[in-house]
Amino acid sequence: MKAVILAGGLGTRLKPFTDIIPKPLLPLGDKSLLEIQIERFKKFGIDEIYLAVNYKADYIKSYLGDGSKFGIKLYYSVEKTALGTCGPVTLLKDKLDEPFILMNGDILTKADFGKILNFAASVPDSLFTIVTKIITTPFRFGNIKSEGIYITAVEEKPDLNFEILSGIYVIKPGLLEFIPENRYFGIDNLIHYMLEKKLPITKYLLKEYWIDVGVVEDYEKARGVYDEHFRDA
Repeated sequence: MKAVILAGGLGTRLKPFTDIIPKPLLPLGDKSLLEIQIERFKKFGIDEIYLAVNYKADYIKSYLGDGSKFGIKLYYSVEKTALGTCGPVTLLKDKLDEPFILMNGDILTKADFGKILNFAASVPDSLFTIVTKIITTPFRFGNIKSEGIYITAVEEKPDLNFEILSGIYVIKPGLLEFIPENRYFGIDNLIHYMLEKKLPITKYLLKEYWIDVGVVEDYEKARGVYDEHFRDA
């Protein structure tokens, strides 16, 4: 089974750490983000992984090698220009001949990738499955309920729940024809295109632990939970 990890971003929101180390190789404990992702994929039988790289690509290649130390095959696809969160897969069209997982390189999760792939396979009319996650955000103010000029209740600082894109997707080969080659094209562009054309998109709601390590605050949080969730991948 195959996966593509998007590992080419500049990591500007994680400066100054990323001035020296590319974001996917930032250490949490005794492992980097990418090492944890690779080990999680291997656990679910994904043994052929493609890294879409750009920023500090040589650094990533020299650190991870050919994947033999993980017991998998690791390949690199180098973007000459930034292609967004979806465009990089067009460079791998001849390799992606079966359903595969596409994942952002700054995601840490305990997701069961086997269940995700099985779900995508169970919906034959959909070429694209988006893994979603519900996140809870505290609201800073009390929420007033009223009838006319009279207040009937006050909900003090309620939590707001949002179902978001988790940065994990399952793509079937037929979907690649909708992704333009050699230009910047994001997952959001693909979603909008498919909705406009009324093409089916399925979702898989993730229940397991998940964090997007995109900013310094979340990086520090991920380092704090490493022992609990990811030391044994």
